[in-house]
Amino acid sequence: MNKLTVSHQSEPNFNQQVLMERLRQARHSFNLTLFATAMSFFVSLVGAGLLLSGKATEGTVTATGGIAASVRCAQLAKEANDRLDKTLAEINDAH
Repeated sequence: MNKLTVSHQSEPNFNQQVLMERLRQARHSFNLTLFATAMSFFVSLVGAGLLLSGKATEGTVTATGGIAASVRCAQLAKEANDRLDKTLAEINDAH
């Protein structure tokens, strides 16, 4: 695993600021994706419960919404990971 090193100058240069901002955004994207995935899991559980209790229409809608949210969350996680990979490659190219 590569380690990000940023010199501790009194005034970071523009490239360092851009890299740090990208990392901050990637962290926030990851955390949001993790939260949204957990929420969609619970929505899917509620949908499964409704289906099992005989309320098929409500259960179907709820389960479908949970599955759709899970798919979108997986896409967001992949995009955040791709941004981190790109940032890491730029850092390695700079050194």
